[in-house]
Amino acid sequence: MHEVIRRRVTIRGEVQGVGYRASMARRARELGLAGWVRNRLDGSVEAAVAGDAAAVEALLRWARRGPPAARVSRVDVEVDTEAQAAGGLTGFELRPTA
Repeated sequence: MHEVIRRRVTIRGEVQGVGYRASMARRARELGLAGWVRNRLDGSVEAAVAGDAAAVEALLRWARRGPPAARVSRVDVEVDTEAQAAGGLTGFELRPTA
């Protein structure tokens, strides 16, 4: 049985206006992950990701590079206790800026 983990991720750098959210959602779906991604008013991108531990780690590796036009300067990762308390996530969606 695979371990399911949930992570909240904040990506900083030149990550808005470069296709980061759509690219992350596509990669997450390819990996079979659930969650969401959105731009933040402070210029960062935030995501909540849930799924097989190896797949989540693969997405986190991707997040440190992002799509070709992105310039990622920092990725902060924490355990997503909100998603754990809510019973998890399904699908992977693009959310509005918050």
